[in-house]
Amino acid sequence: MRDQDLADRDLLIAAARAAGAVLLQYFGTEVKVWNKGGTPVTEADHASNALLLETLSGARPDYGWVSEETADDSSRLSAARVFVVDPLDGTVSFIKHKDDFTVSLAVVEDGVPVAGAVFNPSRNEMYAAALGGGATLNGAPIHASAASAIEGCRMVAARDMLQHPAWPEPWPPMEILKIGSIAYRLAAVASGAADATMALSTKSDWDIAGGEIIAREAGALVTRHDGSPFRYNGPTTNQPSLVGAAPGLYPALSARVGQIKLRSSQG
Repeated sequence: MRDQDLADRDLLIAAARAAGAVLLQYFGTEVKVWNKGGTPVTEADHASNALLLETLSGARPDYGWVSEETADDSSRLSAARVFVVDPLDGTVSFIKHKDDFTVSLAVVEDGVPVAGAVFNPSRNEMYAAALGGGATLNGAPIHASAASAIEGCRMVAARDMLQHPAWPEPWPPMEILKIGSIAYRLAAVASGAADATMALSTKSDWDIAGGEIIAREAGALVTRHDGSPFRYNGPTTNQPSLVGAAPGLYPALSARVGQIKLRSSQG
C-alpha cells in the first residue's frame, strides 16, 4: 500500500462529501432535466461536476480527467494518473426522488484503479478503498459475503435480463435487488448487503472504476462477463458488461455468463 494511494483516497473522500452536499441541495426538488445522447442529465449533475473538477484538478493538476459530464480530452491518455468521475451516478433515481444515487470517484494508474470513493449523500454512506488497504464503509472495514450458491443469493440486476427467454437454462430463484447507481451496486457487494451484481449492457469507465476497487479490496471479484479484467482510461470509455460477486459465488455466475456473445463486445 503506497502513501500516494492513501492520500488520493482521502482526497476522493473529501471531494465526494462536498459533491454530495451539492446534490442534496437539489435532491427532492424539480430539477432541470435535459437529454444527452438518449440519457437524462440534470443541473445537479453539472453542479456536482463543476465542484469536483475544481477540487480534484486543483489538488492534483498533473492528473488526467475523465468524467461523464465533461467533454473528453485525449490528453488524459498520456497522464500517469487520471481521475475517473461520475458526479451523479443514478440520475434516473435522483430525478424520481429515490435515494439510491451516488457520487463515484476513482484514481486510475496504468489502467487500474488505485483509489476510490463512492458516496451516497442521502444515506450518509461513504465507501472507500486504496489499493492494498482494504475497503471501508464510514471508516469501518467491510467484506464481501460468504455466499456460494446462486439459488437464494441477493442479486442486484435487471429482472427482465434474468428472465429473458434466450438463457439456455433458467436462473434459479434469487432475491432480486434494485439499485439505480452501478457504483452503489458494487458497493453493496463490497459490504455484503448484496452477494452479486450483473449487467450485460454497455457501461462506462465512470460507472465502474470507483466501485470496482472498493469491491475488490473487500474480497469480491469484479470482471467483464467473459472474465476479462477491466482496463480504464483507454481510447474508448465504454465497458461491455459487468459481473461482480462474492468470491465463493463468482465461479457459478461466470460459468453461466462467460460464453455469452454480446452485441456490443467492444470496450
